[in-house]
Amino acid sequence: MTAPNRNTLWATAIVDELVAAGVDSVVVSPGSRSTPLTMAAARHGDLRVLSGLDERSAAYFALGRARRTGRVTPLVCTSGTAAANYHPAVMEASNARVPLLALTADRPPELRDSGANQTADQEKLYGDAVRFYKDLPEPAATDRALRSVRTTVSRAVATAEGVSPGPVHLNVPFEKPLEPTPVPGDVPADLDPEAARGRDGPYVDVTRGTTEPGDDDLRALADALRADRGLIVAGPADPPGLDPEAVTALAHATGYPVLADPLSGIRYGGHTRVAPVIGAYDAYVSAALADRATRAGEDGSGAAGSDWINPDVVLRLGASPTSKRLRKYLAATDADQYVADPVGRWREAEFAATDSVVAEPNRLCARLSRLVAGGGDADWREQWTAADRAAEAVHAGEPAGDAPGFHEDDDLDFHDGDAPGFHEGDVLRAVADGLPDPATLFVSNSMPVRDLDRFVPPSTANVTALGNRGVSGIDGIVSTGLGAGSATTDDLTVVLGDIALYHDTNGLIAIDRCDVEATLVVVNNDGGGIFHELPIESYEPEFTEQFKTPHGLDFEPMAALHGLAYRAIDARGGAGAEDPQAAIAEAYRAAREADGSCLLEVRVDAESSHRTRDRLRDAVETAVHGGALAAEPGR
Repeated sequence: MTAPNRNTLWATAIVDELVAAGVDSVVVSPGSRSTPLTMAAARHGDLRVLSGLDERSAAYFALGRARRTGRVTPLVCTSGTAAANYHPAVMEASNARVPLLALTADRPPELRDSGANQTADQEKLYGDAVRFYKDLPEPAATDRALRSVRTTVSRAVATAEGVSPGPVHLNVPFEKPLEPTPVPGDVPADLDPEAARGRDGPYVDVTRGTTEPGDDDLRALADALRADRGLIVAGPADPPGLDPEAVTALAHATGYPVLADPLSGIRYGGHTRVAPVIGAYDAYVSAALADRATRAGEDGSGAAGSDWINPDVVLRLGASPTSKRLRKYLAATDADQYVADPVGRWREAEFAATDSVVAEPNRLCARLSRLVAGGGDADWREQWTAADRAAEAVHAGEPAGDAPGFHEDDDLDFHDGDAPGFHEGDVLRAVADGLPDPATLFVSNSMPVRDLDRFVPPSTANVTALGNRGVSGIDGIVSTGLGAGSATTDDLTVVLGDIALYHDTNGLIAIDRCDVEATLVVVNNDGGGIFHELPIESYEPEFTEQFKTPHGLDFEPMAALHGLAYRAIDARGGAGAEDPQAAIAEAYRAAREADGSCLLEVRVDAESSHRTRDRLRDAVETAVHGGALAAEPGR
């Protein structure tokens, strides 16, 4: 390998190893100190360079690509605060187990702690959030140094994508000249070819193992899953996701219903035709009912719903479910709960689980499905599927039919027999109904992911639903969604709130710079609508001034600034207002089918939406449980 100077040689070796490890894209933000890495990436014929002007958005964009693909998209930035702006995405990647590789350029060591311009302490900048950190040595044109840096890069990619995927940080110091300026004598002509040019493939091949229990432990778990009444709970999945075939096979073998989080990869797809996938549990499971059933079993008194609400055993896959009601329900049951995790970390914040199973979930399900032959209680399974049908009927304003607690004379009217009324969940329903097949759907935190969880039922459509549930922030949502869309040819829709859009407005520039086409649906309730879900709502004026924080922003100029088509629907009602659900469905269809990207703004009333959610919840519980919760304290 010939190079004009050692910085160019060093950076080229790093980029070559990234490509050899399977990397096909890198996100680069402009800066001087990172010039060697930027030039090496730009000149590599097998690497797509994506330009991220702002490091915070760039990091989330790379996070989104990795979440969609399960493969790392490295980041390159200059020194100083540029590297600090990666930190929020690094935190999300760590908690959500998304592969991320940050290559932060740095000043040479002698300038650290010297007051030199744009110099900060970047050593272990992200603390324990990274799986692996190394401060690379200064570039050196020697065989051993080149072998070392190639080995480090191979290890870094393998670690980021390993058994416990997550962020990795390599700090890369450079002294001037940073450009590929010839420096006579800087690079010897007799370097070992293998050190200088690398090997055929990665410099170090990494063979990844799979964590799984031994045969005796597996048989013991299979015996435990031969109960009549069991549940499989599929939470948000780590990349590359839960395998629907493996989970379906286990559901058939056990006879258990699958309570599938919308981000699990199990709620949508062809397998839902044959698997008992449950989606509306957030509308009718209840810690109060589980507690009543437990107490009824202990004293023999009996309780409405006690004949079916408590499982004997639960197998939990993926991260903690989005639904708080589901988490509280599981904690209130007296079932044995087995939490499967490939690295044995604890992800059950109610501390009610009884067993930790260190195993890769997909392989565990496949192996268990060959050992379990219980079949489960058909009535137990049917009660869950009937409850789901009832919840969907109530959400759609239809009769609850064969719900376990439903009676023909039950009064499920909302107001004078009308439909339940518009609420923000209807936006998610309209979007889900209008998605093409296949599609990528990215949903924001706060209310969009919760509304997707409660109000959008399982379907056979090939939908990849994603979200940032690691630390559940609303920052970086636009960038993460666009990053996910950049990794696939699937149609992309991002549903987010107005505050989330405001937080990451600069992320919209990736639509043009990174050639991503998207439909962005912003649910504009003029502030933090989710705070209506909390007791602080009753404290005024502090609630409005410090929590809901109405902003009055107009998003149409924002769309124009970024060259997006713009459509708006006012779903707040009023005299002569059109049917908001039909209007949203039509506007979304038109936005998605038009050329280019579009921002669809749906203006809603947060308080009204919250009240409608409450009425729907009560109606579903009446349909499913026959009013068993009516006398519960605090309701």
